[in-house]
Formats: sequence, C-alpha cells, structure tokens
Amino acid sequence: MQWLLNMIGYPKNIQKTAIVLVGLLVLGFGAVSFTKADIQEYRGRGFYALNDTNSNSLIAELAPKNYYTQNAISVDINPLAVGFMQQYADKQGKWFEKMKQWGKPYLDLYDQILPQYGIPKELKYLSVIESNLNPGTISSAGAVGPWQLMSYEGRKYGLRMTEYNDERMDFYKSTHAACKLLNELRNTFNDWLLVIAAYNGGVGRVKQAMKKAKSKNFWDIQYYLPLETRNHVKKYIATHYIFEGSGGWTTMTEQETNQYIASFALETKQSALTDEEIKNTAIVEVGGRFLSVIIANNLLLDIDQFNKWNPKFDKTLAEGKKYSMRISIDKLPLFEAKKSQILLESMNVLLNDNALVNNRKLQNN
Repeated sequence: MQWLLNMIGYPKNIQKTAIVLVGLLVLGFGAVSFTKADIQEYRGRGFYALNDTNSNSLIAELAPKNYYTQNAISVDINPLAVGFMQQYADKQGKWFEKMKQWGKPYLDLYDQILPQYGIPKELKYLSVIESNLNPGTISSAGAVGPWQLMSYEGRKYGLRMTEYNDERMDFYKSTHAACKLLNELRNTFNDWLLVIAAYNGGVGRVKQAMKKAKSKNFWDIQYYLPLETRNHVKKYIATHYIFEGSGGWTTMTEQETNQYIASFALETKQSALTDEEIKNTAIVEVGGRFLSVIIANNLLLDIDQFNKWNPKFDKTLAEGKKYSMRISIDKLPLFEAKKSQILLESMNVLLNDNALVNNRKLQNN
C-alpha cells in the first residue's frame, strides 16, 4: 500500500483522494505498473536539463544548485502571474503590511533556519500562505501548524505528536521538518514552483500533470493541476512580490533559474560548487569585522578552500555589510563556540595593522 500512496503523493487537500484510489484499483495492476515505469522514466531522465540542449553541460558546470542561499536577486514576475498577483495584492496587501511588523520574529526565525538546509530565505512566504503564521491552524485535511504538515510528514521528520503536545505547532521544530520536506521535493523536481505545487497538491498530481502536458514547466502544466494547487503557487508568487517588491529565485521555473545562473556565472566567472561540497557545507550569516584568515586558522580550514566558498568575504564585511558564509557542516559547532573569540582576534589584527601603518607614516614624516 505504501508504494500506492507514494505514487499519488499524499495531497494536503484530500477531497479527490478517494476517487483517485478507486480509479487506480479499477484500472488494475497493469495501469499501476505503467505508472511506476513512467515514474522511473522521469527519474532516469533527471530534472537538470535546459530544454535538453547543449547548454545542459554548461549549466551543470557553472550553476551550483543552492547558489541562491548566498545571493538574493530581484527579477521580474512572469507575465502569466501578473493579473492574479494584482488581484491578490488588492485583497491581502494591507494585511501583509501589518504582518511585516507583528510577524517579524517568526520571519526572522525562518531566515536563520532555511539557509541551513540550502533553501532560499524567501521560501518563508510559503508558511505565510499556508497558515498566515498562525501555529494553531488546522486544515480540513488534518494539516497542522505554521507549515501545515500532515501527521505522516511530522512523524517522518521526527516531530512528536501526542494528545497534549503537537510539535507541528512549534515554529522552530516544524520549520526544520518543513525544510527537510522541501529539500525532498526539490530533489524530485529541482524547480521551486513545482515544489510549491507538490507541497500543496501532492507529488503524484504534479507528476501526472507533467505527463499530460509533456512539460515540466509550471506555466505549461498549471491547467492540468487542481484549481486550488495552481492558485496556491500564484499566491506564493504574489506574496513574495508584496513582501520583497519583486520576484526572486523561488518565483522562477527551473529553465528561468538555470538561464539566470548561467548568464551570471559567465559574467563573473563564478566557480561552481560540487554536489559533495553543497551537501557537506552550511550557510551562516555573519556581520562585523571578521577576517577570513583568522576564521580559517581557528577552524583549521584551508584558506584557499575558504576563499573559494566565500568570494569577496573580507571586502564585503569591510563595507559594513553582512555575509552568508559557507563552512563545512562539521565545523559549524566550533565556529559558534569560538565566534566571539574569532571576532576579537580579527579586530586585534585590524587594529595592529592600522597602528603599524600610522607608525610608518610618522617615521616617514
């Protein structure tokens, strides 16, 4: 039975689930076998090609999958979303403006957690449309909490649910669980719009829509999805725009994202990270006059490796800006423990360097 549930995708709206199950049983094992084979075909083909052109190898080389955790961008909204977005902004705009104030502690928490999983911070707006940041939200399908997690999702990702305590309502714990779910969906689709669609309607429905449309572009498959699911994606895009003033990484299709990264990488000659590096590193936002060489010395890191992962680190912090620093996951606890010491050592080096420069100036005079 488990493979059957995996195939149809556990939709959060269960209104049509019974019909789907009965239909599959009537069609019989022949149809089921075909569907499983079709899923394998999708998995075999992968989700990294850009229209199956020769650009694929270029993108694989130049476009690391979670480059977007380090660099927020502003892009135009797809014209197909503009009409819906304008109507949604008229309806929800004032409420969201208030939420920017009272919801800031929760949104700030999301900003800290999502990058740890290589997820763009802007995906916090999925929680906004799921629950309006209300931890007590319970859907008719049984989804609970700020991220509207189903009970099987909560159990799968380590949340405790008892008669007296449901950790799906805990902002901190449910966000970690939601990130694990989002990464699982990203590994399946490699497209944030499809991830959002599957988060709402189930993996099976999205795959079925892709098959019918013969496309993996949300704007091509949207009318093969339930109205609720396709509007859910558009609500996310609209909410992103209301809060950020533009589109970003998570409002683009895979094709649009790959094109953007490839063009940016060609312009800046950005060194791509390997899948292994992405898997074994984490992002930490830092501010203040940290020095790369002091961090590398304290964490016993290779300075060349650190600079590859964190280009323009010293320059960015010297300009008074914050930096999303990438370090090895196994070094993260050590950095947190020695953070204050590292900053102090960095400041001492800077002060001594300044003193040395001033002494030389005096001697020359």
